[in-house]
Order: sequence, then C-alpha cells, then structure tokens
Amino acid sequence: MKIVKLSMLVLLIITAVQFSAAAEEKKSEAEKRFSDELNFSLVNTTGNSDTLALAGKNEMKYKFTDKWTGSWVAGALYSKSDGDKTAERYFTDLRADYAINERWYAYGLGSWLRDKFAGFDNRATIGPGAGYNFLIGPKHYLIGEAGLNYAYEDYSDSDEDTERFLEGRLFGKYEWAFTDKTKFSQGLEYLQSFKESSTWKLNSETALISAITDIVALKVSYSVFYNNDPRPSDLDETDTILATSIVVSY
Repeated sequence: MKIVKLSMLVLLIITAVQFSAAAEEKKSEAEKRFSDELNFSLVNTTGNSDTLALAGKNEMKYKFTDKWTGSWVAGALYSKSDGDKTAERYFTDLRADYAINERWYAYGLGSWLRDKFAGFDNRATIGPGAGYNFLIGPKHYLIGEAGLNYAYEDYSDSDEDTERFLEGRLFGKYEWAFTDKTKFSQGLEYLQSFKESSTWKLNSETALISAITDIVALKVSYSVFYNNDPRPSDLDETDTILATSIVVSY
C-alpha cells in the first residue's frame, strides 16, 4: 500500500511539473509573439541659449500566426529655442505583413504625418506592396520592398490646394551585426508621385546601436527627409535630424 501511495505521489509530482513546464512554455511562446521598442532622446540647454528638444518613437509588433505579423509605430519630435518653436513633427504607421516563404512577403501599410515646418498639416498614405529578404543573417540582413500608395496631402499654406494622387514606393534596409551587442543599419525610402514627375521624396536613416544591457541600448542616428517639391516652394527641400537616443526593447 505504501508503495502504491508513493507511486501515486511521484506520479502527481511528475504530472504537476510537466503541466507547469507546459504552461511556462506556452507563456514563453506568447511573450515571444509580442515585442516593443521605445526610443527616447532629450536635449535641454540653458545660459546664452535656451534650447529644449524632445524626440520619441515606439514600435510594437505582434505575431498573430507563423505567417501574419502586425506592427504599429508612433513618434514625435519637438524643439524649442529661446522661446520659439523650431520643430514639431508627429507620425504613425500601421502595417500588416504576410510571409509567403522564407524570402518573399507581402505587406499593407498605412501612414500619417503632421509636420507644419515641412509644409504638411496632414499627409496620409495607404497601400499594398511586396518585399524580398536578400540577406537573412546571421550577421548581414538586407531587404527590399516595392509598393503602391494612395496619398493625401493637406498643406499648411492655405493658398495651396489639397492633393490626392497615386505614388510608387521603393524601400531598402541593410543591417550589419558586427558584434553581439553592436549593429549598424541603413534604411532608404523613395516615393514617386504618378501625377507629377517632379513630386518625389527621399527618406533616409543611418544608425549605430550598441546594447548596454539585455533590454537597454544606446542609439546614434542621422535622418534625412528630402522633398523635391515642397509647398510652398520657398521651404527648404531638406530636413535632417541627428539624435542620440536611449532604446528600451522587450
């Protein structure tokens, strides 16, 4: 009888351990499906010049299935110097990706931008596209994308008419993980209006990221936003942002 009771106790313990391990495994799998990355930078100077600059960006991803992934990006930039506002930019992207195979994928992308200093009260785009993974690691990664957008542009200058048009989108991004803790990335996006050949934009980000801990990293980036046809025409065609940010990811 004692042997039977002992056997039952051992069996219950083994069952409990296996159930707990399975629960932890399911929890771990669920946690792996979700990821979040937060970038934040702050510059504040006083004395001969009073300057305040804030920039933030958050990217959330969720893997619904082995094929479907959704992501949401939201960010803002605010700058003030000697009491005068010098920059104010808000943007958000909502995206769905479908993996066709290891290399090919399709996507749907919707985006919104407000940057009155660049002439936009609102700029919104939505459209499909396809991408290809040219390099898939472990140290080098390279993707290329091509898509079609329906674009809506509402300008800050009331004398400019609202524009609606189709545009083509080309995008590429290269990443080089040259150590376990440090990586370099270069992204480039080209947007070409099919309505006016002179209306095109080029966006670029060059970045170096170095991990401090498992979830905290330091990022130095240089972004360029070029608009070949700004409205009104006396605006600068090129905006640049040099930022040093803290990145928190999990």
